[in-house]
Amino acid sequence: MFADRRSAGQALAKELEAYASQSPLVVGLPRGGVPVAFEVAKALKAPLDVLMVRKVGAPGQPELAVAAVTEGNPPHLIQNRDIIAHLGVSDAYLESTAKDLLVSMGKRRAAMGAGTAPPDFKGRTVILVDDGIATGATMKAAIAAIKAQGARHLCVAVPVAPRETIAEMQRLADNMVCLEVPDFFRAVGAHYLDFGQTSTEDVAQFLAESRGMD
Repeated sequence: MFADRRSAGQALAKELEAYASQSPLVVGLPRGGVPVAFEVAKALKAPLDVLMVRKVGAPGQPELAVAAVTEGNPPHLIQNRDIIAHLGVSDAYLESTAKDLLVSMGKRRAAMGAGTAPPDFKGRTVILVDDGIATGATMKAAIAAIKAQGARHLCVAVPVAPRETIAEMQRLADNMVCLEVPDFFRAVGAHYLDFGQTSTEDVAQFLAESRGMD
């Protein structure tokens, strides 16, 4: 059990100390992953950035994810081919929806004070941080995008996740660090005493403070 996201990040940073000598780039998944990533970046004296990931909902069923799109150059679209085939979702729908989401992500990045473009991962050691993993859909999309853009080494780091999800992340990333692996996983928030919402303004403040420490 963690007091809050920042204390979880401090604990996570201790397990990542070996990366301090590798000039890593710490990447938080907005919004909840950023307070955790901030503490990791602070401890490792590393730059902090964010990576935007949004799910693509099914036509008429926005809560049912048929794909996920990540910002990047180029953007990356991860498709759930089984659901797409079952529902008969067209390529035109996927492309149009992804395009709209990318515009939205660009506006959100600007509102967070994170610049106009995602970081360049090519040749970098990247530590990808979130406040926890449940199904792993968002994290898998982020991993695929970072690897596609040529990261040299990718470490996924989270305070808590279910055992089966960790096994999958270990196959996808070069390294996986997780502090707590509960026998009975309910939800990420159940493992925090304070799991209040992280606002866009909070993210902007963390990023600004991190830049001030560079």
